[in-house]
Amino acid sequence: MVSQRINTREEPKAANAIPEERILEAAYRLLLTIGMQRITMADIARQAGVSRATLYRRWGGVREVLGTLTTRVWTELAESAFPLGEAAHGRAHVVDGVVRLARAIRVHPLLRKIIELDPDFLTPYLLTRRGTNTNHQLAMLEAGLRAGIADGSVRAGDPALLARAVLLSAWSFTLTGPVFVDAPDGTGAAVDELDDELRLLLDRYLMPTPDSEGGPAA
Repeated sequence: MVSQRINTREEPKAANAIPEERILEAAYRLLLTIGMQRITMADIARQAGVSRATLYRRWGGVREVLGTLTTRVWTELAESAFPLGEAAHGRAHVVDGVVRLARAIRVHPLLRKIIELDPDFLTPYLLTRRGTNTNHQLAMLEAGLRAGIADGSVRAGDPALLARAVLLSAWSFTLTGPVFVDAPDGTGAAVDELDDELRLLLDRYLMPTPDSEGGPAA
């Protein structure tokens, strides 16, 4: 997770010696304070204690900085949601991981601030194209589903197609679910119940049937 361990007073002389984390921390603090639309490269440079020239050597503009930041945050969340060796079989690994990821993203300060101030940022990723984070999550799911098919806990099928269906379901529960249960902040008993339904939905969707190639239900 992006932390807040930054010393903005100390600036290395060489631009390539300035840790990227320091700049992303500055962008993160600004995003949570004023939102995406109001951030400028000058704001980020000032918050990080570096020059604008230093920023432009690495990124073409604010949107690229924020793209790097959001990719970093969502990647860390996804990887922490799917710890290795905890689930009994592939289906449980996928289902548990998806529910954990939905919960973590739904309440994360970054997503809450985007929804509050800059919801248009999400539109391209929902309607027109897949982003780096989507591809990363699909790859993780596909690997988990392949393992589940191999151990007989996931029904036979194209792992890539199954991964897309699973992620589409998870997105609806993550982004739209709170609206459906009148919990706009993404927390509360009603949201917990919704996550139980997501777990049941995914488990039954992926469970082998007696006549499937994956064998009897696990």
